[in-house]
Amino acid sequence: MLVNGVVLATDEGTPQGGPLSPLLANILLDDLDKELERRGHRFVRYADDCNSYVQSQRAGERVLDSVRQFLEQKLKLKVNEKKSAVARAGKRKFLGFSFRRWKGTVKVRVAPQARDRLLEELRHLTRRTRHGTLEEILKGINRQVVGWVGYFRLADTPSVFAELDEWLRRRLRQPIWKRWTP
Repeated sequence: MLVNGVVLATDEGTPQGGPLSPLLANILLDDLDKELERRGHRFVRYADDCNSYVQSQRAGERVLDSVRQFLEQKLKLKVNEKKSAVARAGKRKFLGFSFRRWKGTVKVRVAPQARDRLLEELRHLTRRTRHGTLEEILKGINRQVVGWVGYFRLADTPSVFAELDEWLRRRLRQPIWKRWTP
């Protein structure tokens, strides 16, 4: 840590999920980007999340070991072993997206975990016993759905959006019927 031009040792980093964490990760991991580019790897990185794409399992293990060494020895960072793995691109998710090969091309899709997380949030917003007016409920739903669809609009999965629309329409009937009086 640098305080008034004096370097001080510290054992603490930035808090996980803090607003400064992604910025500092991008600054610090710029060296990793340059190293991976120098080696000719295909990769994608956002803040501290990084995926590297290679042809085989063996190459993946070799790249993972070399990246781990680079991060630990050169940048003095710890690698989270629970989150680090070598697997086919379709078996991993990245920022809520997953990938699949279809007719020789790679398609981007919404990861099932991201869809399930949205459905759980919508279940909470649309439960039959929820208090508030229908307009308030719809505002909450719109806030969630518009943000989610805006984030995942690049995904090649129109069926996910169609299923979400159908499910949400069925789900919205519950608070409407609960409030209905003949």
